[in-house]
Amino acid sequence: QVQLVESGGGSVQSGGSLELSCAASGIIFTIRTMAWYRQAPGNQRELVANINSGGDTMYADSVKDRFTISRDNAKHTMYLQMNRLKAEDTAVYYCNVDAVTTSRGIYYDQWGQGTQVTVSA
Repeated sequence: QVQLVESGGGSVQSGGSLELSCAASGIIFTIRTMAWYRQAPGNQRELVANINSGGDTMYADSVKDRFTISRDNAKHTMYLQMNRLKAEDTAVYYCNVDAVTTSRGIYYDQWGQGTQVTVSA
């Protein structure tokens, strides 16, 4: 199994910014698509943004032009720069990778433990 460790969550006022990081640990050769999901209380988990190994990105309409996803393949790390945050962005944010090739084999659909983002109005 691959360990994904998120960091960078916290509390911020509306209009502020935060940057999340997700680092994959282990002897990793390649990671296919990396993604950020979020889940607010009482809501289903939703896709926020993803980025494939070639750098192509996709965003949910609700975060377009405010959030930027990126990755550093050499460090096996993904980032989410969140600007102009709104109260409705409050959620637990989860890191996900769809396929990762390691020295121990290929692992699919791996999740991080989540990091809380709270935006106060």
